Amino acid sequence: MKHCGTQTISTPRLTLRRFAQNDLEDMLTNWAGDEAVQGEYGEPSYPTAEEAQALLDKYMSGYASDSFYRWAVIEKESGQNIGQIAFCRVYEDIRTAEIEYCIGRAFQGHGYAGEALSAVIAEIMKSTDFRRLEAYHRAENTKSGRVLEKSEMHITDNVERFRQQGELPTGEVCYCIERD
Repeated sequence: MKHCGTQTISTPRLTLRRFAQNDLEDMLTNWAGDEAVQGEYGEPSYPTAEEAQALLDKYMSGYASDSFYRWAVIEKESGQNIGQIAFCRVYEDIRTAEIEYCIGRAFQGHGYAGEALSAVIAEIMKSTDFRRLEAYHRAENTKSGRVLEKSEMHITDNVERFRQQGELPTGEVCYCIERD
């Protein structure tokens, strides 16, 4: 499979890049330490500098592999790390990846998640041979639902995560985009 790893992507308002050590304070303050933000996409919060550092170390060590895709979302105007977008699962055998994202509460409602998602989809379709990108949101997470509704992705009946578990999504709304 052709991978490109986490390459820097620029949009009008954002820089999507690899995580770096200087992201720690913004991560902790803007999103990783916020239980509400992390809980929206099913992740634990990292409320202490030590816990956030362990998460950051995990992210940075992943860049040793070209099949690792995780971007820090940097707001150009402030220079702050306001969130992240990543492939939380990569299914190489079927050339499919599952996308997750989060944006800190103070930065939500400005279209940043959608801008990051569109940029990642475009870059991955141009630079790799992934056949399909997938995402889902819990039905009660309407903010994430709006991001996916506005994206290039379309509703689908299931995603690979649930297929591999032999389950149908219950309470989740699934989306995908496939290579033409």
